Amino acid sequence: MFYHDKKLQYEVRVEKPNPAFAKLLQQAIGGIEGEIRVCLQYLFQAWGSRGPNKYRDMLLDTGTEEISHIEMLSTAVALNLEGATTELKDKIVGENAIVGSILGGMDPRHVLSSGLAAMAVDANGVPFNGSWVVGSGNIAADMYANVMAESTGRVLATRLWQLTDDPGMKDMLAFLIARDSMHQNQWLAVLEDLGGLNVNLPIPNTFPESEQVNEFAYAFVSTNIEKPEPPNARWASGPSIDGKGEFKYVYAQPMGQEPKLAPPDPQGFAQAQQMTGGADKGILENIKDTILP
Repeated sequence: MFYHDKKLQYEVRVEKPNPAFAKLLQQAIGGIEGEIRVCLQYLFQAWGSRGPNKYRDMLLDTGTEEISHIEMLSTAVALNLEGATTELKDKIVGENAIVGSILGGMDPRHVLSSGLAAMAVDANGVPFNGSWVVGSGNIAADMYANVMAESTGRVLATRLWQLTDDPGMKDMLAFLIARDSMHQNQWLAVLEDLGGLNVNLPIPNTFPESEQVNEFAYAFVSTNIEKPEPPNARWASGPSIDGKGEFKYVYAQPMGQEPKLAPPDPQGFAQAQQMTGGADKGILENIKDTILP
């Protein structure tokens, strides 16, 4: 279960409301780099966690903290929108100019749909997409996904910090940037706690390596048609990161066959010119036989 406190995790203040900046802040709420994404990602990873309880507990702690960050940013959006109704009215009755270049950069839905409040959308007004949430059931894979999520989130927060001159907004974003720093380190610390790179790579480390085509397990395949000299690069030669092989640089070459597909399914309604034979009964007819009594 979850509890809440009426006070914010960190102070949110806006000295000069800016509806255009409120629109930008939406990316940090409902965008792919935003707090809804990491909040749900960590919580779903926790709810499906199997194994030592310490990993589940940690994920729950951090996922719940991210709810606090959504709350902070939503408060910041609302504070930046205060007074926007007057500005909106002035623009509509003014010279118009495509309604003040779409209301001076603000999102009209902040007035029309939410009543000057944040929404679960990105800076373009696109609703949050749950398919961004990663929860694979493999803790090492999830930690790498978490590092990426926090990294891109920190990049976004630093850009937002640069785009505002409001001292309150800079202070709030500086706090979120710091928390992103901690969480990047936190997820990497989990990988270290699991035994480090040598133990955890490749992911999953439970698949028998004898079953993979080991000739290509550590080969960098260059598809450059000019076949350049192998670069002096960490991934082109020397011991692999997991310590289980040697990197090598190879040039791509086809090793498979030319695909030969069966003629079109008679029930798939391809063009007559495509029909050169095939089964008497198509797949659609077989499906029909299966689903109909």
